[in-house]
Amino acid sequence: MPPFDPALAKDYPAAIGCDEVGRGALCGPVVVAAVWFDPAAFPGEILAALDDSKKLKRAERERLTPLIRAHARVALAAGSRALVDRINVRAATLDAMARAVRGLGLDAPVLVDGRDPIPGLPRCRAVVGGDRMVPQIAAASIVAKTVRDRAMRALARRHPAYGWDSNVGYGTKVHLAGLSERGRSAHHRVTFTRAYDPRTGSDPAAPGRRL
Repeated sequence: MPPFDPALAKDYPAAIGCDEVGRGALCGPVVVAAVWFDPAAFPGEILAALDDSKKLKRAERERLTPLIRAHARVALAAGSRALVDRINVRAATLDAMARAVRGLGLDAPVLVDGRDPIPGLPRCRAVVGGDRMVPQIAAASIVAKTVRDRAMRALARRHPAYGWDSNVGYGTKVHLAGLSERGRSAHHRVTFTRAYDPRTGSDPAAPGRRL
């Protein structure tokens, strides 16, 4: 059951919510969305449908994304594959979060999903499980996942061997088989797949979990 009750809209904070998608993927960028709206003035039918993006079907995320963008302030940023390899995935995620939040141009408190507040933002607080506690974080997770998944499916047309049209870059059996047969593409994170040896089919050193 979705966690946000429109009858309680005035109890939710008017804050910026920030979340990422793609941190545990083997390839592609980390995509971040920052979303601001006042829950008391947000359409109740949209608020009631918000949830952690992983708990929603693709069709529902696709339906909600344009509605969120029509009724909220939204900014996006990405940590590229190259940035992930250069400074590590955690730092790349936090860098993208800072850019997304600043891209809104708003003076508002920031609530970010997870354990890490964004460095340099004094009004930022990390909320574990935030995508089921803060509606703006849930909205950010939906937008970020929709945008990243579309990008990975577009790349899949040029790199069909890895199954990105279905796994969107995460370490499924199809993806690992593609790595074994073809090796890394230009979009694979070297730091996540360095230990993968196509000759032996050993697993990547840090495949991560699906986020």
